[in-house]
Amino acid sequence: MIFSDISFMEEAIKEAKIALKENEIPIGAVIVYKNRIIGRGHNQTERLKDPTAHAEMIAISSACNYLNNWQLNETTIYITCEPCLMCLGAILLARIKRVVYGTKEEKFGIFSNHPKFYESIKERIEVIDGIKEEECKELLKIFFQNKRGK
Repeated sequence: MIFSDISFMEEAIKEAKIALKENEIPIGAVIVYKNRIIGRGHNQTERLKDPTAHAEMIAISSACNYLNNWQLNETTIYITCEPCLMCLGAILLARIKRVVYGTKEEKFGIFSNHPKFYESIKERIEVIDGIKEEECKELLKIFFQNKRGK
């Protein structure tokens, strides 16, 4: 872990809090290139009526627009929650080199549910988990408690 991992994860958490206020699953993401945020996103599946409007997908699109390039070489994506298969696919296709996430996702998280998959890609991408895990987990807990009316 690098000290800046914490500060960039805090930026992803800000995005997740926007999603929470919008009654979306509170997941946020930022993409960093040369210590600068070049893409941001938070879940917008409900608002956009789009199952692909995950935080990671929106951040990737934003970063590609910023760099005017679909290849995000030498970037890091910070995500408050472990990515799903779709989002990891986009991360790999965009050639992002590093994934840093906050909390595991037992239902859809690619690394939690498919550990052998990580073994097959670990040469291409570095993965770090558990950065600001409790804060990331708490946002999800609040969302689902509100959803269930508890």
